[in-house]
Amino acid sequence: MNPNVQALNRARASLSDIQRPGRAEVEAAVRTIIRWTGEDPDRDGLRETPARVTRAFEEFFSGYGQDPVEILRKTFEEIEGYDEMIVLRGIRFESHCEHHMAPIVGQAWVAYIPNGRVVGISKLARVVDVYARRLQIQEKMTAQIANTINDVLEPQGVGVIIKASHHCMTTRGVHKPDSDLVTSRMLGCFRDNALTRQEFLGMAT
Repeated sequence: MNPNVQALNRARASLSDIQRPGRAEVEAAVRTIIRWTGEDPDRDGLRETPARVTRAFEEFFSGYGQDPVEILRKTFEEIEGYDEMIVLRGIRFESHCEHHMAPIVGQAWVAYIPNGRVVGISKLARVVDVYARRLQIQEKMTAQIANTINDVLEPQGVGVIIKASHHCMTTRGVHKPDSDLVTSRMLGCFRDNALTRQEFLGMAT
């Protein structure tokens, strides 16, 4: 097995070892936050909010319970020698920053050049979602997506570009609502070949 895939599996195992609190504990924590704001968690409009927030968090952070390596395992080799760039553009995602738990909303462009096998295109979008539905910083998320595709598919190269708006700076702090952050990760021929990299960058603008 690819040693990098083994490392991904070890990381998955370490996540599964974390002791997760029960639903009642999470709901109690939300009630505490509501009281901290100065509100009454027992008034009609807020009585069910702790349960709603807990269900929302289960969706927001469902990526911890999914395995990106398994998502990419099923591939197709009957590709008639296809060895040109494959690009899935504008993959919308919602994530949350690990510093403020504020939303990160953006799009990802994912590309690779196959080396004898391809993966279903929906799997690329699912890998983006798995990493987005965790507490994140954009730089790490960009690298995780590219590294996982590279390690599992072993293509000629991988490119990932992410453009996102971070609510931790658009709705609080410095309040810059029109700004977005762009990050990229280029591996293999996307890093080594300027023409390949430029072709991909042209598709993502």
